[in-house]
Amino acid sequence: MNTSNTLRCKLSYEPQELKFGTSGRRGEVIHLTQLEVYLNALAELEYLQLLPLGDGGIAKGDEFFFGYDLRPSSSRYVAEQQGRGGLAQTIEQAIRDAGMKPVNLGQIPTPALALHAFTHGKGSIMVTGSHIPFDRNGYKTNTSRGELLKKHELPIHGKVLEVRQRLYGQSFEASLFDENGLFKAGHRDLMQADNAGAEAYMRRYADFFGGASLEGMRLVVYQHSAVGRDMVVEILRRLGAEVFAVGRSETFVPIDTENMDEEQLAAIQRLHDEASARQGRIDAVISTDGDSDRPMILGVEAGKVHFFGGDLVGMVTAEYLAADAVVVPISCNDAIDLGPLKDITAPKTKIGSPFVVAGMEQAIALGRQAVCGFEANGGFMTGSPLFRNGNCLSPLPTRDAMLPILAVLYAAKEKGLSLGQLFGLLPQRHSQSALLKEFPRSRGQQIVDRFSPSDARVAEVQYGNGKTIPFDENRTSLLGDEAAIRHAEAIAEELAGFFTPAMGFGRIIRINYVDGVRIYFENGDVAHIRPSGNADELRIYAVADSQDRAESIVKFAIGEPKGILRSMENLVM
Repeated sequence: MNTSNTLRCKLSYEPQELKFGTSGRRGEVIHLTQLEVYLNALAELEYLQLLPLGDGGIAKGDEFFFGYDLRPSSSRYVAEQQGRGGLAQTIEQAIRDAGMKPVNLGQIPTPALALHAFTHGKGSIMVTGSHIPFDRNGYKTNTSRGELLKKHELPIHGKVLEVRQRLYGQSFEASLFDENGLFKAGHRDLMQADNAGAEAYMRRYADFFGGASLEGMRLVVYQHSAVGRDMVVEILRRLGAEVFAVGRSETFVPIDTENMDEEQLAAIQRLHDEASARQGRIDAVISTDGDSDRPMILGVEAGKVHFFGGDLVGMVTAEYLAADAVVVPISCNDAIDLGPLKDITAPKTKIGSPFVVAGMEQAIALGRQAVCGFEANGGFMTGSPLFRNGNCLSPLPTRDAMLPILAVLYAAKEKGLSLGQLFGLLPQRHSQSALLKEFPRSRGQQIVDRFSPSDARVAEVQYGNGKTIPFDENRTSLLGDEAAIRHAEAIAEELAGFFTPAMGFGRIIRINYVDGVRIYFENGDVAHIRPSGNADELRIYAVADSQDRAESIVKFAIGEPKGILRSMENLVM
């Protein structure tokens, strides 16, 4: 065999392998060659064909659904990003080459695509970078029953290695791809889109909330570049709300519902002010992130918008839906442990929808009947059928923005409260999050490793009354290892040098290691450090007894150039 004539030898660039993140695969567009996306997607499709149908498998010859968001690189080549892009076309080709029948559901919210596919017992792929910066993108594969879970990733990795070797070893003449990793055929139009998925998604909510009306509610929908921007408006109008669509953008706007900074809030305030000057009273501002699986809900009090964090939105939604089991990640606001949901909240999971979905499956296996889950970013998941006013809502075990938006609005209307008053009924714990961008994940992991126990069994350490007690994930004490205890005490002492009394922090009483480093202080403050699973970012989650204090913790953490996170970076460097 003439190895000098293989595709791999002809590539003019060094491939950057696409890896799994918190949910799906994402990377910089300049590294997302069609070749790299194709071989990963093809491997995942071939893996799903090996699974039993009852475990989410798919069969050759079946339909396989795909959709995509409004990012330019999702459906066309982008000159500013080295001519990369055309990801949806790549997915369509991979589906066809895997022996499946591709069905294009068009530009559609991630949950709408998943709903349509799950309803028909088929697999699906969504091309989206969600909320991450414009210069990145990715895709997310679903089995015929739900999301890919963490248990699937290792065998998929093996299949990717196999497909990579197969494609790289092809002769250059026989390959679909040129030396730049692009299709030799160039840009191609996508197959005609089917709007059945969008219609089914809108009908889902019109049916479940049917019989009750949002009449009298006056809402601003901030559309920006969210793929579900028109559907959100249509659903709200079908349910009786008066809706004013604003802020539509033809360039991509990366909205991160976990990182609502002052600049973003000021921009939304201006949109509200302009709308209210023309239309009068506004009750709330509604939006979603780029692929419309995370809600953004802002109440209006005395003309000022107020953002409600996704975990608080999730609590209101779970109560409204009368859940009997709630699954949340460790980053969730601890108000959930103080209110009516505390007795039905499952053990906290790692961060990421696959972990929450797995937790919901465990709750169902234990016999729970009304199971849901949510994340700090607001994405809400349902693991079982839910019933209200005689209407049934089928399970949707993936992040969804529309259900929490509607549940919050209906809960406020039924109680005769403003959104601010509604959220005021929750235990008063306030959260804030922020991040440092362009922060290598490997360096963030170094920080986590620096302040983590050497014993991987330790999930949490408690400090107090002269005792240091490590626990495993089942809350079983690991007392007896004196070296481990001394290490845990040294970690707390070192962390206290960053989170100081001068900044208002109390004594460290607990550190949790389920995902990252979550530090609990005697005065009620919480600071949680974790590298992003999707981008080169280092995140800080803060919880406190007041919003001002939560915001102060975040400012102490991300301050430049000598904030807490930068000081930790200097330590590990």
